[in-house]
Amino acid sequence: MTKKGGSVGGPPVPACDTTNIMIRPSRARFLMEERPEPLAVSLPLPEADAFELYRRIAQPGRPSFLLESGKGGEGIARWSFLGSDPYLVLTGQGSGYTLCSRDRTTTHEGNPFTALADLMRASRMPRPEGLPPFFGGAVGYLSYDAVRRFERLPNLATDDLLTPDIQWAFIDLLTALDHQERTLHLIFAPPMDRLMGEPREKLYREGCDRLAELEARLSVPARDLDTSTPGACAIAPGQSQTEYMARVGHIQEYIRTGDIYQANLSHRFTVDLAGSQATAEQGASLYRRLRQVNPSPFAGLLTFDDLSLVSSSPERLVRLQGRQVNTRPIAGTRPRGRSLAEDRRLAEELLTNQKERAEHLMLVDLERNDLGRVCRYGTVRADEFMVIERYSHVSHIVSNVTGTLREGLDGFDLIPAVFPGGTITGVPKIRCMEIIEQIEPVRRGPYTGSLGYLSWSGDVDLNIIIRTLVLSKEQGYLQVGAGIVADSDPAREYEETLFKAEALLKALGAYS
Repeated sequence: MTKKGGSVGGPPVPACDTTNIMIRPSRARFLMEERPEPLAVSLPLPEADAFELYRRIAQPGRPSFLLESGKGGEGIARWSFLGSDPYLVLTGQGSGYTLCSRDRTTTHEGNPFTALADLMRASRMPRPEGLPPFFGGAVGYLSYDAVRRFERLPNLATDDLLTPDIQWAFIDLLTALDHQERTLHLIFAPPMDRLMGEPREKLYREGCDRLAELEARLSVPARDLDTSTPGACAIAPGQSQTEYMARVGHIQEYIRTGDIYQANLSHRFTVDLAGSQATAEQGASLYRRLRQVNPSPFAGLLTFDDLSLVSSSPERLVRLQGRQVNTRPIAGTRPRGRSLAEDRRLAEELLTNQKERAEHLMLVDLERNDLGRVCRYGTVRADEFMVIERYSHVSHIVSNVTGTLREGLDGFDLIPAVFPGGTITGVPKIRCMEIIEQIEPVRRGPYTGSLGYLSWSGDVDLNIIIRTLVLSKEQGYLQVGAGIVADSDPAREYEETLFKAEALLKALGAYS
């Protein structure tokens, strides 16, 4: 290998103390490679679970994240990721964005999604053998209204939350749990400009020191978490059942006139957190309760300065691994039964209900069409179709749609093709979003946007932000929706939204 980019000249730097951990690649290989791989340590998975490990490494006052697979098969629930103290945060709102590093903040004009893509593409590197699909890059979210970066929509609903449309934390040190192989990976993966532009010896020492410090912090139990607050939360609906049912009627009128075939209509609850713990502490407390009440395959806790997202999402928007794409639409819901026999009966009723089947098929076709915009011709197919997935309070019909991304395209071409998900907008998607903007009284904010990771390798994994609490400025927000079709019963659709809210309300202490 030839020396290039990162200089290895200058006075020798003392080796870091790695007595108790085995770091790869070796120092010699890291110094000599043209493009060095990230530094990593692999350890046996400890007894502490992902949330406890997150609590051990989350730094007060700094953004932090936990992306957790709490339920699902091997292909879904293999990995969990956690980290804190990003080296850069990109926040986009309105016509510009800010970049906040550890020592300064700069303001920029322009499209924040384009800026996000530019930053990620500048550090593109292959996934090292033996490391997880996310080994460094960015963790964050796109709000529902980030779609305005891709599509022209009317401005009718009130933006009362005023949360950022786009917010991403750039991570160079993270912890990954491989639940399948029972392995814990600690990874130092700085961006490409550092790998190629800084003295290699200095960078190697920094990586060793930070990995050793991370390993030590993961070994120390976190302090007890206060769980007294959720029971005191006051929860208020944003609209009455009568108001929601009237809006269902408005949607059905658009269906009768041929504008649309189906649309998702949501409503919001507000949770008063005044005088409670700081957002990060409250978010951690609520997430612990929520993961116990409703473990989910695409769960997450994401905390920025003034915002926490506490998610138990069952739905993946999109995953890109290499060139392979998949999306996992959910459409069709029933409550869980109180006995095994009742549970089976309700699931069978769901699968055989012609309305539910027609709605699900329509949305699977929408997802196939979205993937067809960016995937190679003939590769898009449903490899899993209309299966039942059970959660703590509801059962869903789920399908899995796959494809192969066309050459010359990447995740930042894929995301606009599928975002936001068809299951939480409707068919056709653009017209449904126009109608949602007209009928729903307030902007959705993070709800029905997407949360997840963007890897240095180009891999992407994003959920749909449903079954999620949004905590901001001493207020919490819980939003739920239902898919409306021509023969929907407005009262039953409202009842379905309450089934979906039940686990979140239980985490808040509304249910025992």
